[in-house]
Amino acid sequence: MTMITAGLVKELRKRTGAGMMDCKKALVETNGVLDAALDWLRKQGLAAAGEKSGRIAAEGLIGVTIGGNMGALVEVNSETDFVALNAQFQDFVATVAGLTLANEGDRDAVLASGYPGTDRTVEEQLSHNIATIGENMNIRRLGTVAVDDGVIASYTHNAVAGDLGKIGVLVALSGKGNPTALEALGKQIAMHVAATNPAAISVDDLDPELVERERQVLTDQARQSGKPEEIISKMIEGRLGKFYREVVLLKQAFVIDGERTIEKVLSEAAEELGSPVSITAILRFGLGEGIEKNETNFAAEVAAAVAS
Repeated sequence: MTMITAGLVKELRKRTGAGMMDCKKALVETNGVLDAALDWLRKQGLAAAGEKSGRIAAEGLIGVTIGGNMGALVEVNSETDFVALNAQFQDFVATVAGLTLANEGDRDAVLASGYPGTDRTVEEQLSHNIATIGENMNIRRLGTVAVDDGVIASYTHNAVAGDLGKIGVLVALSGKGNPTALEALGKQIAMHVAATNPAAISVDDLDPELVERERQVLTDQARQSGKPEEIISKMIEGRLGKFYREVVLLKQAFVIDGERTIEKVLSEAAEELGSPVSITAILRFGLGEGIEKNETNFAAEVAAAVAS
């Protein structure tokens, strides 16, 4: 029997995009003949991943999970939103979210983790799913938040199953009060973050470059008024204050009532619970944000498919 070397497996994987274990099995089945192994993979429907890797994947699901004092978010993309209803895809997203939690957000460790119930790694299972489901997919990003003393709260928007949806949010709420009350407050704040997508928790947390760019734009706009410099200076500070109220979480009006700021909400909660309450971390993933999508005519695609 021909020895199946690592080089052979690597070459077959490079040519097909199939998982490592699938490539090894194909070579064993075909006695190490590369072309025959490639054909074997094609017959099994496992040689398509490489062909799909260049196609835009901007749909899919956000997965959310919490364990103890840590929570994890993952975004797994697919080409169409139909895949979000696929049970195999949903299970994959939920599993990757769990492994992200277990590996504390270490992407390399997650990809190298064994995929439950198989002899594949997560990365190899992704290739397997691409081949069997028939669309390009990508584990685009993952992350975690943790809290030393408090709760991790979550919110999933447009959920299709469990903690799987189009927007996922985690909020780390620090406090020593009633955990149930903290959890309820954290859930409301997570919903607020989903709606407003703040750039930072506090003014001090804002990216200085973002603030400087905004200041420059406001300065240019104010100077067009022709007013004296001392007036312009006050105009800029006033408009910066408005900017902070738009992008800084603590300065934003609470979406639940539209009146109190988040800062005020925390202050009132601290009085009720008898101890300070603060937001130490937030993490928000919106599906496909930042990905340039192809503009397609769905009706024309269906008509073409029917005609073919």
